[in-house]
Amino acid sequence: MSIFDSIKKSVTSAANSMNSELKKFRSKDLLQAIVAGSTMIAYADGAVSAEEKQKLLGYVRSSEQLSVFESDKVMESFTQYLSRFEFDATIAAGEALQKIAAFRGKPEAELIVRVCLAIAKADGNIDPKEQQALGQICQSLGLDVKNFL
Repeated sequence: MSIFDSIKKSVTSAANSMNSELKKFRSKDLLQAIVAGSTMIAYADGAVSAEEKQKLLGYVRSSEQLSVFESDKVMESFTQYLSRFEFDATIAAGEALQKIAAFRGKPEAELIVRVCLAIAKADGNIDPKEQQALGQICQSLGLDVKNFL
């Protein structure tokens, strides 16, 4: 291996690492909005199922933007939001909607709703309370829930 190959390999490695870090930074707010909304939906019917957790993890793993995040970090964030909902659902919903509302008018808004809808459907049915939570999410994003149900 020549010195130029070694330098090229080092520069390529550094660039890939930097791109990964930049993706993580750009997508962190989106991840938080998706996890907040997913937790809000999952908690709406009073029981968080394993299917709902798995659906969230599956989406994060398959998403190009979010796959840079480790599964354990995603679940840690989900667990933190869940504990907030268990402590005081009203305050937690307000916090979740605030994270979500940051994407109002942005292309990611519909993506957030679609992931939340998938979480709602994960256990086989959409509970009326989950529909209500989905409506609140849509409202915070300036979207009509009827376009998604």
